Amino acid sequence: MLPVAVRFQAAPGNAPNRAGPELQDGFDAQGQTIRLDLTQGPQAAGALAWAALAEGRHALDIDASGLADPVALAAGATLRAWSPRPAPRGTLSIICDAPRLAARLWAKTWPCIAGNLFARSLVVRPANDLTPAAFVQALQTLSRHGLQVTVHDRAWLADHGYGALSAVGRAAKSGPYLVTLHWPGEGPPIALVGKGLCFDTGGISIKPAGGMEAMRADMAGAAACAGAMLTLALGRTPRAAVAVLAIAENTTSADSYRPSDVLHTAKGLTVEVVDTDAEGRLALADALHHAITRHSPRAVLDAATLTGSIVTALGHHHGGLFSNDARLQSATLAAGRAEGEPLWPMPIGERHREDLKSAIADLRQCMPAGLGRQPDACHAAAFLREFVGTTPWAHLDIAGMDLAEADDPLAAKGMPTGFGARLFARLIQEY
Repeated sequence: MLPVAVRFQAAPGNAPNRAGPELQDGFDAQGQTIRLDLTQGPQAAGALAWAALAEGRHALDIDASGLADPVALAAGATLRAWSPRPAPRGTLSIICDAPRLAARLWAKTWPCIAGNLFARSLVVRPANDLTPAAFVQALQTLSRHGLQVTVHDRAWLADHGYGALSAVGRAAKSGPYLVTLHWPGEGPPIALVGKGLCFDTGGISIKPAGGMEAMRADMAGAAACAGAMLTLALGRTPRAAVAVLAIAENTTSADSYRPSDVLHTAKGLTVEVVDTDAEGRLALADALHHAITRHSPRAVLDAATLTGSIVTALGHHHGGLFSNDARLQSATLAAGRAEGEPLWPMPIGERHREDLKSAIADLRQCMPAGLGRQPDACHAAAFLREFVGTTPWAHLDIAGMDLAEADDPLAAKGMPTGFGARLFARLIQEY
């Protein structure tokens, strides 16, 4: 399941590639050596060591003697070792002062890494491979780890009034689907809700050609939720959790939904469509309602590559965090810091909701594009808030964080990051 076999030991091994704080960049009688770069922390140090020495050779010894966190070194190297291409399983030896203790800690750590890498393995698949139907099949394999998987198809969604998600996905050959992953445990669950658009053309409000290829990753929010659920299952977490994933493809056909259409959502609210390229908030609206009414969660968090405006605001350095609950917001920010998946709190003002007033429906989905630059990330969050009621809720707009914009210690440039999977898993176990 992991790309490397990790072992902790007291004595050095015989790998031809070695890293350590006391070594120098160069070669010796055993092979290549580098100085371990701890300036960015142990996790980044492990990742950088693997990238420098082991990619293509698949073996590395790291001398962590005297260092406080050998497990973080192993975590970083393992995350960086992931590749979308088939490769031999690597070997990583961590020389440390307390190998038995490190091994016990690693047993609690590796499920989180496996969940992140599962999310990456979904995001990297092209849309002609990861169709909505194929996405569902990939999620159904998680039942082997103890997750309960429930799939609602196009007919079920239409019969039960899920008009927003139905409209978004109805032009595509497969889908839409609403998939629930349930981990049984103690108490009311925390619910995760994920946007799973396997490809987004923009629909009738079609996107420009430049950059559209990146829309194969428009399902990264759902992938992160699925990865977090796999972590909980592998780690046998005692707390209950559920993930509700809205899976579809936003494309065009004679049956595409249109700007000016009025959609009936599962909550009963009507929505005026302004832009079919603002489809993610429509899919999430029905999924949020489903999560809250069917599972009575103590908190709900959603993740979506939702708006370009959050990238304008925060770049590729933070995801945007919107919330209706101060305690949940604080816990989510803390989980992001702890896992190296940083978020930045963003506002939902009264004016943001006022902007969504519609003359022909309960609300409109977004502001018209012709009105100039708009705070669309805030408008999207204000729209989603209408579907959660009083349930503690946090919305993560992770556009700009799903793929590594530049070479990162934990992911090569252009590769999926699995952003959100580790954050969610930590939050569920600690909140």
